Amino acid sequence: MDFFELSAFLALARTLHFAKAAGQVNTSPSALSRIVVRLEEEAGVPLFERDTRRVVLTEEGRLFGDFAREVLRQKETLHETLASWKGSLRGALRVWASVTACYSILPPFAAQLRLSHPDLHLSIQTGDPAEAETALRNDEVDLALAALPEEGLSGLPSFSVKRSPLVFVMAKDAPRPAWEQATYILPSRGLARERFDRWSRTQKLKPSVVAETAGNEAILALARLGLGLGLVPRIVLDNSPFADGLEILPPLPELGEYDIGFAFYNRSPRFSQAVATVLEAAYPTGSWKSTAHTLHFEHGSSYSSSDSPNSALPDPSA
Repeated sequence: MDFFELSAFLALARTLHFAKAAGQVNTSPSALSRIVVRLEEEAGVPLFERDTRRVVLTEEGRLFGDFAREVLRQKETLHETLASWKGSLRGALRVWASVTACYSILPPFAAQLRLSHPDLHLSIQTGDPAEAETALRNDEVDLALAALPEEGLSGLPSFSVKRSPLVFVMAKDAPRPAWEQATYILPSRGLARERFDRWSRTQKLKPSVVAETAGNEAILALARLGLGLGLVPRIVLDNSPFADGLEILPPLPELGEYDIGFAFYNRSPRFSQAVATVLEAAYPTGSWKSTAHTLHFEHGSSYSSSDSPNSALPDPSA
């Protein structure tokens, strides 16, 4: 087995879908199937149960997944150590981001990363923003770009880069209904859904939810068709092809704003220092969330965001 095969296995373990997993690792479903067979032969046990309709990870497969993640983590640690000899990180930085975040927020980070660490390339996984924290805590990614709770994410350094109000949208020229008579198109979970549920309880509404989705673009598409009021962060509309056919309702203070930013594991002094430096250079107006985490750097320096959430990280060479 090799590193690519382990990465391919983990992609299939995450998606449980050969075509999707193959796409993530840039191979074909048939090639991925052969990789799984080889890994099962080497392991001597079935890693997946599969037939024409479904793929299920076995208990042996779960154990193998832990092994694969640890091997790949050790590989990245080795790359990092070797790269320290010439002052630059190398390898892959795995980033979770929504499609909207990829074109509206991520570009400055990507540009600064390439400038600061030309041997470190981005591996971007797009998906439901509500799954970003889970992907980060499961070590599926190194960095997540997502909505941040006001208190930050427990145990994870978090850097806020943009705020965007949550707004309702509806088809242009459609009559605006009263809140209690409206139909709603909502995210199936996540921060926006939590805010909506709290608001509807406060308003004593029994909302008629006609659709739930895992992505904001789907909400916009359904709202444009006239199915109801869709709830999205305002930033989603800035570059959306559906924006022209939608009316944006005035923001409701009760729904608040999305605090959009990056979160990552403080997994090593060098990694944390590199990510923090790139974030601050890419987003000069950004700020660290006031959570009780501390970033530890080389030469014994450290930064605690609970002490000064808006201050810059210290120069480790000082």
